Amino acid sequence: MTESSANKLLNGDACHRTSNGKKSSKNGFVKNHCLFQQTQKYRRPREKNQNVPRNSSLYKKPFLESFEETPLLVAVLTYMGYGILTIFGYLRDFLRHWNIEKCHVAREREEQKDFVPLYQDFENFYTRNLYMRIRDNWNRPICSVPGAKMDLVERVSHDYNWTFQHTGKVVKDVINMGSYNYLGFAENTGTCADAAIEATHKYGVGVGSTRYEMGNLDIHEELEQLVARFLGVESSMAFGMGFATNSMNIPALTGKGCLILSDELNHASLVLGARLSGSTIRVFKHNNMQSLEKLLRDAIVHGQPRTHRPWKKILIVVEGIYSMEGSIVRLPEVIALKKRYKAYLYLDEAHSIGALGPNGRGVVDYFGLDPKDVDIMMGTFTKSFGAAGGYIGGKKELIDYLRNHSHSALYATSMSPPVAQQIITSMEIIMGEDGSTLGADRLRQLSENTTYFRRKLRDMGFIIYGNDDSPVVPMMLYMPAKIGAFGREMLKRNIGTVVVGFPATPIIESRARFCVSAAHTREMLDTALEAISEVGDLLQLKYSRREQPLPSLGWMSEESLLQD
Repeated sequence: MTESSANKLLNGDACHRTSNGKKSSKNGFVKNHCLFQQTQKYRRPREKNQNVPRNSSLYKKPFLESFEETPLLVAVLTYMGYGILTIFGYLRDFLRHWNIEKCHVAREREEQKDFVPLYQDFENFYTRNLYMRIRDNWNRPICSVPGAKMDLVERVSHDYNWTFQHTGKVVKDVINMGSYNYLGFAENTGTCADAAIEATHKYGVGVGSTRYEMGNLDIHEELEQLVARFLGVESSMAFGMGFATNSMNIPALTGKGCLILSDELNHASLVLGARLSGSTIRVFKHNNMQSLEKLLRDAIVHGQPRTHRPWKKILIVVEGIYSMEGSIVRLPEVIALKKRYKAYLYLDEAHSIGALGPNGRGVVDYFGLDPKDVDIMMGTFTKSFGAAGGYIGGKKELIDYLRNHSHSALYATSMSPPVAQQIITSMEIIMGEDGSTLGADRLRQLSENTTYFRRKLRDMGFIIYGNDDSPVVPMMLYMPAKIGAFGREMLKRNIGTVVVGFPATPIIESRARFCVSAAHTREMLDTALEAISEVGDLLQLKYSRREQPLPSLGWMSEESLLQD
């Protein structure tokens, strides 16, 4: 982007929303982020790791997040568990080295030992000795629509998860608590499926060309116009792959001499895009506005390293919903900081678009903010829309620039026509342009299901992370042995879940991640909750020491530190 076009993207108007808060506590108790607009302010002393509340007047609604501390005993036992696994891993590597135990991993042949190693043996230690023990919890083949319920192909392993064989049987009607099917549009019947079939008959499945050659169809332009209207921006651009939307467009927006300020929990696609750009990258603590403001101040005061010249651009990169934490970005505060320090804002709404806000328009809609305050709005169609691909929305100058400079636009094959039609139909339903209330009903159902599921899990005594309005619900498991055990026990009860451990999470924060959908009925949720409770009792997962409901609103507020 040229400097002149970049300057046009800046909007110095005042921000009209936000605040944040967090109570840090001793091991075993709760850190809550509780925000609401108030006239009375209470100044409390700062504590270690406390995310100091900001301007509470920026928020129009309560903003409540819970991150209960890991109990000390659980943390110690978790470290001990990983330590024991590591010791046995080295023992097994010793046995493999002397051919006492069969080695299944790829490694160099003897005649290649003097060359640079192709396989980094030590780096694969975790995969060989820890991941393989619980590998059966991932990559399970699905043989149906991954909707509220799904069918799984049964498989077994006779060599401790190194290889799998299909038994020929199918596990029927497994309740799907792991897919990002937030609004239930992942279906093979109904309006969306019928429209996609019709588009397939008209256009075929593949395009076989880029948008700049012979792959620009009228359905692509219709999609981009609809997305721009949906987001409330001047223009938008659609891409065939969500991951590439980030990784290939960020390098087109920033380069050498630019600074990227990235949340520490940003998705891998954002991290890759930032690295490919050649920009200087600095990381701020997750959702911590003090950390972000400090980096912004230092960037402006000190400028570039060695030369101390001003940065060409400063780009703040955040997500709407963080898919491993279930937390929601403190967008009003980010916008306030962005305006104060004249930076740009790149917002990734992969998980929040369609899943948040009264109109399903993402985190901007959730906070009631102006879309024009976000310079680059990015999102994917893979979650709430039951399709594939991604988009970028913003000012017309921005989109015109990306059409000519984005590698994803110039070199990638165009989006498949039936996929584009699936997005158009589902988006029209969400906007109510189909003449029905189906979209509004699904948005309401998702919100009700999220509230119900989170409340029930918390009442059962589980430690739950994230925002109360987030359909991504992480439930803490902690110990490595319980990762695999939880996934297997849940599948025995016909519940499909996602379990996550190190290195995808901090070593002592292994978790199960549930994704709530509007397609889930109350009966399905109750069945899943009953199974979770049984497995929780079996594996002793009810770590929470919360004895009372979340604190009432009002006591977490602090005097504003951001005055426009």
